[in-house]
Amino acid sequence: MAYFDAASAEPLHPQAREALLTALADGWADPARLHREGRRARLLLDQARESVAGLLGCRADELSFTTSGTQAVQLAVLGVVQARQSASRGPGHLVTSAVEHSSVLDAADWLARRTGTTVTTTGVDRLGRADLAEFTAALQPGRTLVACLQTANHEVGTLQPVAQAAAECADRQVPLLVDAAASAGRLPIPAGWSVLAASAHKWGGPAGVGLLAVRKGTRWREPLPAGDRENHRVPGYPDVPAVLAAAAALTAMDRERDASGGALRALTSRLRAAVPELIGDTVVHGDPDDRLAHVVTFSCLYVDGEALVTELDKAGFSVSSGSACVSDTRQPSHVLAAMGVLTHGNVRVSLPRTATPESIEEFLTVLPPIVARVRDTVRAANSS
Repeated sequence: MAYFDAASAEPLHPQAREALLTALADGWADPARLHREGRRARLLLDQARESVAGLLGCRADELSFTTSGTQAVQLAVLGVVQARQSASRGPGHLVTSAVEHSSVLDAADWLARRTGTTVTTTGVDRLGRADLAEFTAALQPGRTLVACLQTANHEVGTLQPVAQAAAECADRQVPLLVDAAASAGRLPIPAGWSVLAASAHKWGGPAGVGLLAVRKGTRWREPLPAGDRENHRVPGYPDVPAVLAAAAALTAMDRERDASGGALRALTSRLRAAVPELIGDTVVHGDPDDRLAHVVTFSCLYVDGEALVTELDKAGFSVSSGSACVSDTRQPSHVLAAMGVLTHGNVRVSLPRTATPESIEEFLTVLPPIVARVRDTVRAANSS
């Protein structure tokens, strides 16, 4: 089997596995307790926080560990809105791009339905890049509570103009929430963000660890009932071993970034060039150059994407289709729809750090006959 769905979850990094096993023996106690075991767990947790904060470019006391990237996004959006709501003039206002992860869009929709907050969703070009001029024009000083922009698109890999958007937001005194889940550990985090969210399983850490970073000076208020909170922001008991494993994986991925990124870019470039040559009526999406190194998405006309995923799985290749963040709903990709490109029959290939040229060539060998077979099935069904 060749696992080509690393954008959903990168396989656990060996450094993370080693750290997890060690921490299960040494970091299992409650880090809030004053006894010896608790102090040891607190020391390990603080070391992990320092390490991750350094890689993100923030202070350790600005960083909290959550249970997922989705929870980090929700706490970020709701916390900033709640803190700034009373200072806004008139109904609150949010700005997002149309290709944000569903966790961002769902949080904005939840606020709109329950609090009357208005949401401006700005467009993207056909490569999936946010329209910076439209995004900037949507900002309303004194009224916009938060603007949201991802570092890179999770479906097509296109990098977003985060640094430029951050500068525009700063000029208008609007905090910028950056969703860095797709790129953390793979690319440097752009400067200028106010709030940041990410997820460890995207960079080879264990599932169940997310990151929420809130810059000093950014107004943020706890949106949930009071209780035991890790770093005063996150409810619940911190999973110290998982946090340590996440920190180890992020450190390793950052250290390997240049070598791994170059190798993966060569493999996805091969796919981007070969797939449309081998298969007619196929379009490759996203920016060919300014993109994540490990992601390539293409759409095949006259093909059901879920059927392709199933047949490729039978052939030994694990890929994804549909809207990457809600693929179990079988809904068309909101990202591709916003880009104005073909949403039918889309496949996202996202390579793990262990992908090889041989596995790519094998994929290119089995893909054309699978597409042809699925197309024949569709034609037969339509003619009957």
